[in-house]
Amino acid sequence: MTEQNVQNFGRRQFLTRAGKAGASIAAAGLISYQLYDRYGPTTGIDAESLVTLPDFRVPDKLGQTISIIEGSDRKAAVNKAIELLGGIERFVKQGEIVAIKPNVAFASSPMLGATAHPELVAEVVRLCCKAGAKQVIVTDNPINDPASCFTLSGIGKAASQAGAKVVLPKAHLFRHTTLEGGKLIRNWPVFFGPFEKVDKLIGISPVKDHARAGASMSMKNWYGLLGGRRNIFHQDINTIIAELPMMVKPTLVILDGTEVMMTNGPTGGSVSDLKRANTLVASCDMVAADSYGCSLLNLKVSDLPYLTKAEKAGAGTTNYESLKPIQIKFEEKLS
Repeated sequence: MTEQNVQNFGRRQFLTRAGKAGASIAAAGLISYQLYDRYGPTTGIDAESLVTLPDFRVPDKLGQTISIIEGSDRKAAVNKAIELLGGIERFVKQGEIVAIKPNVAFASSPMLGATAHPELVAEVVRLCCKAGAKQVIVTDNPINDPASCFTLSGIGKAASQAGAKVVLPKAHLFRHTTLEGGKLIRNWPVFFGPFEKVDKLIGISPVKDHARAGASMSMKNWYGLLGGRRNIFHQDINTIIAELPMMVKPTLVILDGTEVMMTNGPTGGSVSDLKRANTLVASCDMVAADSYGCSLLNLKVSDLPYLTKAEKAGAGTTNYESLKPIQIKFEEKLS
């Protein structure tokens, strides 16, 4: 084979591979479009058909709004964090139905930090069952194929083995909502079905870099409840994130900074994107939790405009220190 033929062969091989890669990207894009678009229209909905998510919050307790645990063991840390806020019994009562909404956005291994950690999700399920919950539901509306996301993240198996019912998104579980005073969440499909008859709601999310928002934490986690072509909200990312805690009022949020995705978020792709921070936050105030959490990304509150927007809307406070957070180092390991 002549040098010219080798060059031509190499060029053809490159073009073939590029074409296949392009086809794969286009297919992925089509799948994402279909996932975004398949859960209902965003126009032509009667006002009488609109729904509002319940308010799942518990009464405030002075000095027991936010706890910050420094420790390397997620199970031990979340147990201590909840204990310091009054124990799981403060949040979950005998016979209640509890929904847990972890970040399961991507079909990604837990070692990459793009999703909530399955060990943490399972431990929160066990705590709810121990408190006497009648049923625990674990659910999310991921960006990628839901079944793949729950499988590859390890969350589906971990949640089921801990005693939870895993609910994947289906078209009939979406209803439309309008946020009072909202700019973007108007006549918009929302993943309502799993939460309609639920008594308590717990959010679990990792601390991650985010290419558009700057950071993805507790508030951004509720983006997963939006149906429709929600990717259009990326054009006004700070407004949509600030509206999410007005739409969703959870019982508790758990922010996992055991390992923090410092770069290439929100998907990551390599363990080199992660930094070990050994910190876990439990909070009744999402804005406060994320205002502390941004420090784990070496950011300030002013670097994330949605935090101030959410505070001005009445969703919480960026001055987490005013809540007198309980902050301790804790290394006890659970069996």
